[in-house]
Amino acid sequence: MKNKYAFGIDVGGTTVKLGFFSADGELLDKWEISTDTADRGGRIIPDIAAAVKAKMGAAGIEKSDTVGIGIGVPGPVDSKGRVLGCPNLGWGTFFLEEEVARKTGLQCRAGNDATVATLGEMYRGSARNYRNLVMLTLGTGIGGGVIIDGQIVPGTFGAAGEVGHMPVNDRETAVCGCGKRGCLEQYASANGFARVTRLCLEQSAEDTVLRKCERITAKDIFDAAKAGDGFALRMVDNLGKTLGRACAVIAGVVDPEAFVFGGGVSRAGTILTDAVRKYYGKYAFRTGAEFVLAELGNDAGIYGAVRLILSEQQL
Repeated sequence: MKNKYAFGIDVGGTTVKLGFFSADGELLDKWEISTDTADRGGRIIPDIAAAVKAKMGAAGIEKSDTVGIGIGVPGPVDSKGRVLGCPNLGWGTFFLEEEVARKTGLQCRAGNDATVATLGEMYRGSARNYRNLVMLTLGTGIGGGVIIDGQIVPGTFGAAGEVGHMPVNDRETAVCGCGKRGCLEQYASANGFARVTRLCLEQSAEDTVLRKCERITAKDIFDAAKAGDGFALRMVDNLGKTLGRACAVIAGVVDPEAFVFGGGVSRAGTILTDAVRKYYGKYAFRTGAEFVLAELGNDAGIYGAVRLILSEQQL
């Protein structure tokens, strides 16, 4: 390959993570800049362009040395590289790839951040051995991504992989962040898991170390379960049931080789995947899918983003 370098960029609501890579996917440097959401996010792309140009200048490289830029953003991106709204950034609908290319003079490919992180795990993370996979990022909310035959599935409206907003409970009265009720995110995200546990604790007289927590977190629950706390173990089992059933529904459509779990909840380790596997086996039509934990952490986005642009070239 004549081009020697590429950039992978992960845009978040607080910071923009930037990765400077060799054209064979080796991470050479990474850094962050603040996400300036003033003026409806109008400063974000100019700030990214300035950061990219500054790195190229410091490294002494030309545009002709660079494959281009891959970028993941917190919102739907269709197959034409058009963002269909990123409320956290203040963005409406526009052609992101074209705008980044104009500001930098470099080719650009864009995708949804959770989907791009999924690609990152397939490229250099725990899903290296799979070509068909679904990732669930279990953090403050739940994001996800779908890859079939090694290719991202963005969906017609850029919303493929929005598994956090699968309806799983018609009787829920609390409102999800999306404005609907009964979404998977309300039960299986870090916040959702803690919320459900607090509600169950209020309705129970059972002795548990969780009563000593000022405000229960997902980590508190997993730590208590690992220590053998009966109440916490039942909460983890309930989480496994919720996610196992959701994965079974997803598998009925996608039939992946593997489910990858990322985000803060995944740091609990195999206690999570064991609980999900138990119920997936009960609900799934075919039970051969594997369950693995993400490896790349916060770097998944930049690895996936750079893979977007490198896939345009022959490696």
